[in-house]
Amino acid sequence: MTSSPAEGMLLLGTAHVVDLAGPLRSVLSQRPLDGVAVELDQERAAALFSEGHDRRPARDVPLLARLWGHLQRRLGEEIGGGDPGEEMKIAATLARERGLPLFLIDDPIRRTFANLVRSMPAKERVTLLLGALMGLFVPARRVSEEMDRYAERPEEFAEEIRRASPTVARVLLDDRNEHMAERLSQLRGEGFGRLAVVVGDAHVPGLSAALARRGVPVESIPFRELRTIRGPSSRPS
Repeated sequence: MTSSPAEGMLLLGTAHVVDLAGPLRSVLSQRPLDGVAVELDQERAAALFSEGHDRRPARDVPLLARLWGHLQRRLGEEIGGGDPGEEMKIAATLARERGLPLFLIDDPIRRTFANLVRSMPAKERVTLLLGALMGLFVPARRVSEEMDRYAERPEEFAEEIRRASPTVARVLLDDRNEHMAERLSQLRGEGFGRLAVVVGDAHVPGLSAALARRGVPVESIPFRELRTIRGPSSRPS
């Protein structure tokens, strides 16, 4: 479903280890908006937006979350994408500059990973853990190549995830998409119909479909398109 900028929500698909400051600033500074929504919960937002925040996950965060966070930091450093979550900070900065409300629409990270571990069969759990560990040693060049391949054929990657770990796809993608769509639908009912919604690119197809089922007009700019938009790079300090 598509809509005109005057009436619908705009979904922006990002990659957490790629510098998208310029494209995000270009898109969000020009569009009529009632607010900005980001794929964060209260805990992650507090850590990300605090002055001098520690980039490392807290030690009581589940092991899988810590491993994935470490992997994202390494990849961001090696491919020049900046810190994980930088795109969320850009979106928050632009909301503040324009005097727009910022909405946190994701599920609590601890609850999500607890549900994942509780729901996941032993075989999937081992596969995911091994994948996270192996990812710590993958050359950055290989990751960059895979990201380019993903940008061209995201649907194939989504199917690969579902085949390799259906529980991961359900808990980390499908369930969260439904929950985020419900929160966005509620915000629309409160008068925030023109929202820019910044999420990881893997969420864009499912979140678009979930919003459409709720009658919410949607326009999407996936990662493969967003990264080609030219704009001034401006990272918040």
